[in-house]
Amino acid sequence: MIVPVVSSWRAAAAARPPLILTSEPGSFAHNTLKTRVPAILRETIAANAFPAAIVADLEALHAELVAGAIRGLREEAADTTFWAAVSAPYLGRSWLDVPWFWAEAYFYRRVLEATRYFQPGPWQGYDPYLPKKRAEWAADAAPATLDRLLANLAADAAVRFEQLFHASLWGNRTDLSYMVAAHLGGIADAAGERSNLLADDTPAVWRSLSERPARRVIVVCDNAGTELLADLALADFLLEARLADEIVLHLKPQPFFVSDAMPQDVLDGLAALPAGGPHAARLARRLTAALARQQLRLTAHWAYATSLFYFELPTDLEAALATADLVLVKGDANYRRLLGDAHWLPTTPFAFAVGYFPTPLVALRTLKAELIVGLQPGQAEAIAAADPAWLVNGRRGVIQAAHLRSASSPASA
Repeated sequence: MIVPVVSSWRAAAAARPPLILTSEPGSFAHNTLKTRVPAILRETIAANAFPAAIVADLEALHAELVAGAIRGLREEAADTTFWAAVSAPYLGRSWLDVPWFWAEAYFYRRVLEATRYFQPGPWQGYDPYLPKKRAEWAADAAPATLDRLLANLAADAAVRFEQLFHASLWGNRTDLSYMVAAHLGGIADAAGERSNLLADDTPAVWRSLSERPARRVIVVCDNAGTELLADLALADFLLEARLADEIVLHLKPQPFFVSDAMPQDVLDGLAALPAGGPHAARLARRLTAALARQQLRLTAHWAYATSLFYFELPTDLEAALATADLVLVKGDANYRRLLGDAHWLPTTPFAFAVGYFPTPLVALRTLKAELIVGLQPGQAEAIAAADPAWLVNGRRGVIQAAHLRSASSPASA
């Protein structure tokens, strides 16, 4: 059975500002649990041919979200003990009166209970968000988008790195639980997005890798589809340019936040790529070969599908992250996990907020939540005056680094 683990990183929680709560009137957190999450549940019911018993349980979850009291898990599964422990303070309360990150994580776990994901039978292991993911794998969707990106890469290595790094960032807009941001721009138009990039440590990351190539880069992935393929294109470049000896993709062990990538999604993406065009097809062949020789590896950990923040991770995952020379943390939910989903001042230095992290780190994130750090004085106020929804509409992004190695820094353990 999985049980809560006390990590040495937990000391980081002492300096954390107050948690973002779903009870804050007018907040995006409140709107998410009041409107967006019930809508996601309705879409999930409509997209699948679930039997009546599963539909009834999903409808009961919807009623609970709208006007009921939170209940605990009723099924026997490997993580039941974990969820009983972390959920105890919130059971019996309204979904609009709890910490936001916990509420979202627990909602997605409750969907899996309702759909029998962990139980023997015909629905065991079935991804309830698969119908939405499949649309991204169509030849004229994510694979064609990647082919266009690859066809227009610069010959210069530094420029190519920037193009792929920025594509990995802007791919985060294509989030199937948050489609309002998907129309904002393609992953290949980095130059056109300059004004939307609020912090960009790409040059520092390039210097670090080019001066001292990494033995291991870990990419903590976010969404399947366009974003995942952009992440794979970046991984391919790092290997081909010998900026990294090994890339390890950290993926979700089960469906989470609708489009979050699991190991099977990587395999599905590689299978879909060749239909996008010749450049995408060659990328698929290189990545398949890298998988075969274990230069590209896929792994998943149970903690990534929970409400744990990074400073609360179990010691085995903490140790795994510490083996990397560089960790790329993708997406908005992972950014929230890094910052403890708290009310930070926007001018708080990113390196301070993630000071507990054990190894060089870069966060690539488009803004879809009401928290941000690492901005200059007055920057947040100026953007808010022009665009009141700037923190949540996905238009803007950040690439923020901390603890980067230099040529003179000591070797990693």
